[in-house]
Amino acid sequence: MSKLIIDGGKRLSGEISIGGAKNSTVALIPAAILADTPVRFDSVPDILDVHNLMLILKSMNVSSEFKGDVLTIDPTNIVEAPLPSKAIKSLRASYYFMGALLGRFQRATVSFPGGDNIGPRPIDQHIKAFKALGAEVSDKTGPDGLHGAQIFLDIVSVGATINTILASVKAPGTTVIGNAAKEPEIIDIATFLNNMGANIRGAGTDVIRIEGVPTLQARNTHTIIPDRIEAGTYLSLAAAVGDGILITNIIPEHLEAFVAKLEEMGCDLTVYEDSIYVGPSHHLKPIRIKVMPYPGFATDLQQPLTPLLFKADGRSVIIDTIYPKRIKHITELNKLGGKIKSEDTDEGIIVVDHSPKLTGAKVQAGEIRAGASLVIAGLMADGTTEICHADNILRGYGNIVDKLRGVGADVTLEVEERVN
Repeated sequence: MSKLIIDGGKRLSGEISIGGAKNSTVALIPAAILADTPVRFDSVPDILDVHNLMLILKSMNVSSEFKGDVLTIDPTNIVEAPLPSKAIKSLRASYYFMGALLGRFQRATVSFPGGDNIGPRPIDQHIKAFKALGAEVSDKTGPDGLHGAQIFLDIVSVGATINTILASVKAPGTTVIGNAAKEPEIIDIATFLNNMGANIRGAGTDVIRIEGVPTLQARNTHTIIPDRIEAGTYLSLAAAVGDGILITNIIPEHLEAFVAKLEEMGCDLTVYEDSIYVGPSHHLKPIRIKVMPYPGFATDLQQPLTPLLFKADGRSVIIDTIYPKRIKHITELNKLGGKIKSEDTDEGIIVVDHSPKLTGAKVQAGEIRAGASLVIAGLMADGTTEICHADNILRGYGNIVDKLRGVGADVTLEVEERVN
């Protein structure tokens, strides 16, 4: 257990560098077991999810070493073994081991994944794809093993798209994934696999074609793309409490929907090739946001943006069409003095009103992005904010304390020792 202590009400300035994408990393690590050689990643974020995935690798006799931002994984002595249920249940992205193990061994046994409780996130589309590829999901693969197949996903799903790629990349024949998700992280996974000899075309579009190959061999280090969600979080923070903050190591094209909303509010932004400067913001306007699959406004950014909406002169509305139950931040922001409510949890409608004065309080980070919103609100608030269950924040934001201190924030991480 850990908690973040924030002494808020200060104006911040300086530079924040964005790390590698969490949502890429948690898929790339399971993808590494498909390789027939050791693999190496750099720009790896130092987040709890990475360390949990390394524990899962260890259970399969896959060695890994994490130094600085470089992660080396050697799957050459991999063995089939039951995966540790504790690590699986703490991490939603552990379900990528289903696709990776299918691709490697033609079978997989994985406990039902855990992760943030932000509403229903069924894996039926993953199962549908596995069955189309020839797997009997109950207990074993079909009599002839996996094979290429035509697969049309009923809903746009990042997880199902990636899992299908992992399961089919070594399957003989041609696999076509229709209604595929288009997120940059999917392109990142495909780039990593293609550089090892895979034949994946169309990543980033709604139709992905895969020709199965017999072997994958790493020949170079794969650099993970910058984290667009971390970038959006710090852009929101910079607009809310900054006196001039430069956000570096980003790909602005991945943030177009988010940046468009900041500009609509009246934020002072200067967009460069791989960075964005955020000047002090004044007289912000309310906006209306509808969360959509990429390239629309990301569901992971609706909560980090919320504290900035408190500064807008009027009522803003958020409609989360992807995870309408993603509202764990609302009660906690109310404790800080934020005027925010959920009008219709079934439709994902959140209403945010002008809240000129936030005051520090004791709150809880129910999940990663809810915790991020509390960090920003705590920096905006007068007095001290204590965020409990900060482990949830650390799952998605590497070196967050150092990054915040680097721009002048008064932030302390306290780790509570567990007594057995």
